[in-house]
Amino acid sequence: MTDDPLTAQWTSAQVEVMHRLRDWVVDFGELNQHLAAWMRLPGTDANALGQIIWAAEAGTPLSPAQLARQLGMTTGATTILLNRLEAAGHVHRSRENTDRRRVTLRPTAAARDRARQFLGLAGTEIATVLRTTPPDELTAVATFLARMTAAADQANLRLGRHGLQAGPGQQP
Repeated sequence: MTDDPLTAQWTSAQVEVMHRLRDWVVDFGELNQHLAAWMRLPGTDANALGQIIWAAEAGTPLSPAQLARQLGMTTGATTILLNRLEAAGHVHRSRENTDRRRVTLRPTAAARDRARQFLGLAGTEIATVLRTTPPDELTAVATFLARMTAAADQANLRLGRHGLQAGPGQQP
């Protein structure tokens, strides 16, 4: 990249997309805080539980290491978080793989049901938008977001290789 991303000339459409992505992240974070209150959990625990439920629903359950990466936490801190979720009856760890060292995270039926109740209450407007958006528009958005995610993944890998670890109060 030759342009300085802070001073490059962006089109109004590019700026609008970045603003809408930022707005979604902010609103999604607020929805997660509502989920936390609904589940009577700290925000980070609710976020973790949401990640575990979505992955299990998609048929790709997470390992503790994958969850740690998604949450931006150390594996040790994630273990403590998982201990809390397990003690509260929200998740269980299992060894489903032929490699018995690999741990899989699964939500309990009760946690899944409680999250479904929340989505029934909180997801009405989002579900309406998804159901009323034409399939070709959904495909275009999904393709664009996949490319944006891949770009962010590449940036995160590059930053990690340079020893730039994100964390509260840390400076590179």
